[in-house]
Amino acid sequence: MLEMDAKQIIETQRQDWNRVAPAWEKWDPLLDQNMAFLNYRLVGDTRLRAGHRVLDLGCGTGYPALLAAQVVGNLGRVVGLDLSEEMMNVARRKGKALGLTNITFQTADVTTLPFEPSSFDAALSRFCLMFLPNIPKAMIQVARVLKPGGYFAAAVWSDPDKNPFLRIPMDILKTFLTLPPPDPNQPGLFRLAKAKDLLGITEQAGLQAIADEEVSGESYFKSVDEYFASLMEMAAPLQPLFGKLTTEQKREAETGIKRAAGKYRRGDEIALPMAIRVVVARKPF
Repeated sequence: MLEMDAKQIIETQRQDWNRVAPAWEKWDPLLDQNMAFLNYRLVGDTRLRAGHRVLDLGCGTGYPALLAAQVVGNLGRVVGLDLSEEMMNVARRKGKALGLTNITFQTADVTTLPFEPSSFDAALSRFCLMFLPNIPKAMIQVARVLKPGGYFAAAVWSDPDKNPFLRIPMDILKTFLTLPPPDPNQPGLFRLAKAKDLLGITEQAGLQAIADEEVSGESYFKSVDEYFASLMEMAAPLQPLFGKLTTEQKREAETGIKRAAGKYRRGDEIALPMAIRVVVARKPF
């Protein structure tokens, strides 16, 4: 990928995520509740303990960085990075509300980490890496800033067929729009969905493979209306596609999305399955 193309992608992503940051803050309690299990998983896989220095790549509105800060305590330090300054502002407010003084949030491109070699005991990332224009470059940077023996753990989306939480709106939109198949070399939700995709890149960067596991979970909503509203407000990649529809098509798409989500009703809730690939590696001593 040309450097100029990468810069254009990064700038577009920055604008997209800045635009939806208020919606992410609005829906934060729901999102944090649905993803809590994954935050704990990543913190556990990096073997965090008191006094560790931790780097969170693409932390968005603050997780799992905020949980990591609670684990490492006042003797430790956590740095969260993200392209979106508006997302960082939300994360800062959350950190302040939790009374955390051992965490900072910086706006940065994670493919060019502004840190000295061997600066961190651990690095983690939740749903960031598949959006990067140059994943190998980012992983080389991660390997550089990790201390020998330091752990890296990342979560990316697994196969779309196992993720109706994300697949439903795309399936419905395809009935109205002609969407080209995703380019495996371009940023996208499912770019790292296959086993060994991300693990192979971490190994090429010089890290030792530990695990490559598909983890299942469910995202819960009080109703199909809540699912649709949160999805349309937070999902930056979907908004331009939905905007291409006519008024009537938008109504039909909304009805179709809600109908499909309603098939996953469990009692008083909607429980949409998720499948997440968790990759763990370690820097050699």
